[in-house]
Amino acid sequence: MESKVGRHGNLLAISDLHIGYPENRALVERMRPETDDDWLLVAGDVAETVADIRWALETLAGRFAKVVWVPGNHELWTHPKETVPYRGVERYEHLVAVCRDLGVVTPEDPYPLWEGPGGPVVVAPLFLLYDYTFLPKGCTTKDEGLEYAYGTGVVCTDERVLYPDPYPSRDAWCRARVAETERRLAELPADLLTVLVNHYPLDRHPTDILRYPEFAMWCGTELTADWHRRFRVEVMVYGHLHIPRTTWLDGVRFEEVSVGYPREWRPRPEPPGRLRRILPMEVSAGDRGTAPGVGRGRGGARK
Repeated sequence: MESKVGRHGNLLAISDLHIGYPENRALVERMRPETDDDWLLVAGDVAETVADIRWALETLAGRFAKVVWVPGNHELWTHPKETVPYRGVERYEHLVAVCRDLGVVTPEDPYPLWEGPGGPVVVAPLFLLYDYTFLPKGCTTKDEGLEYAYGTGVVCTDERVLYPDPYPSRDAWCRARVAETERRLAELPADLLTVLVNHYPLDRHPTDILRYPEFAMWCGTELTADWHRRFRVEVMVYGHLHIPRTTWLDGVRFEEVSVGYPREWRPRPEPPGRLRRILPMEVSAGDRGTAPGVGRGRGGARK
């Protein structure tokens, strides 16, 4: 583990910045820490091109004491506007190199130790993908699930532009990532709590609110369903669903911290792009409610 930076700041989080939209890029331009010791967790889907990803992370790294990034599916796309020729694992490794050049922590780096308010906790950025095990009701296999999804017209864009090279499939890549990440988490000191940061929720329950439930297939893996208990999780931070809220499972807080697309955040009464405070806790331990925006997410098919 890497040592702490400061003792008096906030552990903040945001995801799904999607700065290809000018309105969202403007939100990043306005983002500022509350204190000089604030850390920022960025839970994926910054943008689709390396140039945009670099701009956003460089901007944020210049303002926060530490920035921690995990990839979303959009970072891994082979987008028509992309000029960098990599795809699959090679693209991910290129993004890791970009982050290291900027001083941004990635899932490939030592996990940092937060010793500010609410700590000490190990902040573990994860890159796990999904394996199609969040199946639609009545489906028992990936093939059945995909056939059902294609029949409804609710299909993730990943099927066309997220390549798993050199793995034979995205689910094979997912299983490899889960195995390696599980090994690393199991090696952490047993007396330390963790904040796990992943683009997708570690448990299926946050997808229950989706307007199109078949989209859940592209939202995680059943392989991590018990990680919030096994790895002493204080908070599980994720994005992807574009439905910002707080839920609780087995006494563990799950924080969805997405910005989302302008068409999604414009109707909400709260200001867009608000950084969610992960530690110290922003809601009381007895609160089984949610963060601002609960019930207001559109929950539709996207990505």
